[in-house]
Amino acid sequence: MEKSEHVKKYDFTITNLGEAKINSPIVMSSTADDGLADYVDDHQRVYYGIDAFINENGEEVPQFHDTVEVAGPREKIYFNPAHVHAAIATCGGICPGLNNVIRAVVRCFWYRYNVRRISGIRFGYRGLLENSPYPLLTLNPDIVDEIQEKGGTILGSSRGGGDRVEEIVDSLERLNINILITVGGDGTLRGAWEIGEEIRKRRLKIAVIGVPKTIDNDLSFIQVSFGFDTAVSAAVQSVRGAHTEAKGSINGIGLVKVMGRESGFIAAHTALAQSDVNFCLIPESPFDLEGPNGLLGHLKKRILDRGHAVILVAEGAGQALVPKLGEKDASGNVKFYDIGIFLKDEIKRFFKKEGIEMNIKYIDPSYIIRSAPANPNDSIYCSRLGAHAVHAAMCGKTQALVSLVNNRFVHIPIKVAVAERNHVDTEGNLWRDVLENTRQPASMKN
Repeated sequence: MEKSEHVKKYDFTITNLGEAKINSPIVMSSTADDGLADYVDDHQRVYYGIDAFINENGEEVPQFHDTVEVAGPREKIYFNPAHVHAAIATCGGICPGLNNVIRAVVRCFWYRYNVRRISGIRFGYRGLLENSPYPLLTLNPDIVDEIQEKGGTILGSSRGGGDRVEEIVDSLERLNINILITVGGDGTLRGAWEIGEEIRKRRLKIAVIGVPKTIDNDLSFIQVSFGFDTAVSAAVQSVRGAHTEAKGSINGIGLVKVMGRESGFIAAHTALAQSDVNFCLIPESPFDLEGPNGLLGHLKKRILDRGHAVILVAEGAGQALVPKLGEKDASGNVKFYDIGIFLKDEIKRFFKKEGIEMNIKYIDPSYIIRSAPANPNDSIYCSRLGAHAVHAAMCGKTQALVSLVNNRFVHIPIKVAVAERNHVDTEGNLWRDVLENTRQPASMKN
C-alpha cells in the first residue's frame, strides 16, 4: 500500500540573528579524515524520517523526507564571548536530569567559550517578571559542581508566566542578557517562541534556545526526552512492588499510576521492561469499565484464572470515564481527575457486587519518579543536550531547540516542535509489543 500521501512536509529552517563572523575559541578541525574532532557547518543535514514504502509493483515510493540542521560547534560564532551574558531557566514540573543540563550549560559556556557572565533564573519564567522577588543566581563551575548527583533543579521551577512576554523581554534588556536558554516542556517552549517573536519585533540581538523537557516523551521531533529513561527505571520498581503485593494476597490486585497526561510512553515502556503487567492503560487507547468487553470483566476473568493481577495506568488514561474538574494549572493544562483513585474505587465496588474477595494495593510513585537523580543514560544525554544548546546559542541560532533525531543531535524550530504532540501509535510496533506482553485485548471497548 502506498503511504506517501501521509508524509507531512515541515519547514525546518532555523532562524539566525545574523552572520557568524567571529572565530570560535574552540579549536577543532575543518579537514575530514585527519583524526581530529571536526567543526559542524550549517550545510550538514539529517533526514528526520527514515521510513520507505514499497507499492504493489515492488517499486519504492518516494517519501520526500525533509532534512534538519545538524547541531554542534561552529568554526565561526556570532557572539563575542567577552560581551555575553547568558541565562538559563528551568520551567514546569521537575524531572530527572535538570541539574545535569544546568551543569553542562555552565561548564560549556565557561570552559569552551570563556564566557564569565552566566546567570540562573529562579523559578522559571516567573523570575523574569516585573517586580520578581527572585534575584538572579550567579553560576560558575564551582556553583554547579556535583549538582548532577541530586534530583530537582538548583534554580527552582514553576509553571506559568511565559505568556507575559513583554515583561520578560523588558527584563532581558534591563539585565543585558543576550542568550536565554530555557529548559521545559510544551508550554515553556511555546513561551520561548513568543519571547523570540517579541525580541524580533524589537530588533534585539538576543538568542533564545530551548532544551526540551517532558518526562512524558510527548514532544514531536524529539527522539527521546531526557529523564524518560530514569522515569521508566523508577516506575519498574513500583510495578515490581505491586506484583509482589498482588501475589502475596488472596485475589490480589496491584494498581500503579504513572505520568502521561496525553501520551502513554512511560506506561508502555514500563510494561515492556517489567513483564508482570496484565493491563496497560494509556490515553491513546480508550476503554470501557462495564460490559462484556470492559476492563472489569477482563480483570475478573484474570483474577478467577490466576488469582492476582497488575494494572498499570497513565494519568491521562480513561478521562472519558471520570468527572471533569473544569480547572487548569498555571501553565494552562487541564487538571485531571485522579484516574488511579477512580479505578481503585470502581474495582472495589465491582468485586463487592460480584461477591468475590479481593485485595487491592494502589501505588502512585509520580513525585518520587520526578524527583529522582538522573541515571547514567540520562546523565550522558543531558550533558550532550546542554553543550549543544550552548553551541547553538553562541553561533547565533534562535527560536530553536536541540534534539536527537535518528541518533544525531540537531536543531529544530520551536514552532514546528510544539505544533503537535507525540503519541503512542496504537497501530504501531510499540503498542503491539505491549499487547503481546500483557496479553490484554487489543480493545476494551464494547
